[in-house]
Amino acid sequence: MIPEGIVYYIVTGLFFGASAGLSPGPLLALVISETVRHNRKEGIRVTLTPLFTDVPILIVTLLLLSQISHYDWVLGIIALMGGVFVAHLGIESLKSKGLEVDTTMNRSDSLRKGIVVNILSPHPYLFWLTVGVPILLKAYQMGPVTALLFLLSFYAFLVGSKVCVACLVDRSRNFLKNKTYVWTMRVLGIALLIFAVLFVLYGINILKDFTNR
Repeated sequence: MIPEGIVYYIVTGLFFGASAGLSPGPLLALVISETVRHNRKEGIRVTLTPLFTDVPILIVTLLLLSQISHYDWVLGIIALMGGVFVAHLGIESLKSKGLEVDTTMNRSDSLRKGIVVNILSPHPYLFWLTVGVPILLKAYQMGPVTALLFLLSFYAFLVGSKVCVACLVDRSRNFLKNKTYVWTMRVLGIALLIFAVLFVLYGINILKDFTNR
């Protein structure tokens, strides 16, 4: 039987990965655009972008936060920032009414364009600094396997959800405006707001412990 702590980090990775994969943004727009303009294969190539761009972001952020992990007040502030960021994502998900994508431009070299788009997007940097790496460090306290499972579940659902979008758009160009997509985003939005509250409470508790010393 899998320990509850490990299940928590797997489920956390699942929700954050699915939310990041399905949320409207430049990378999802490129996935859809490449699928519509060319074919499903080109769209799927774009979905692999985070596997290339996130590695240096993750490593740098991990090294930075591991160096300041003994400064509790810094971690508390980062947790509060993470809560605000996740709450913003949750509200945007709840407000989602579908996604309109401009497909009038010809695109080629899908993977390269996806890498450029993701590097220039602020979301990966904000996520790993305020949310992803703090969770990863906590998971690592339970063991390297727990941290690895969090990463695997996150990227499996991040890439997997975008692959599903590419396949569904290839079959039906109206998928992003139908009720299934909209309600999926709303459910993920509620889950993100719950995580936001947990992050804020965690940050407040850290700051309380620091001020009471």
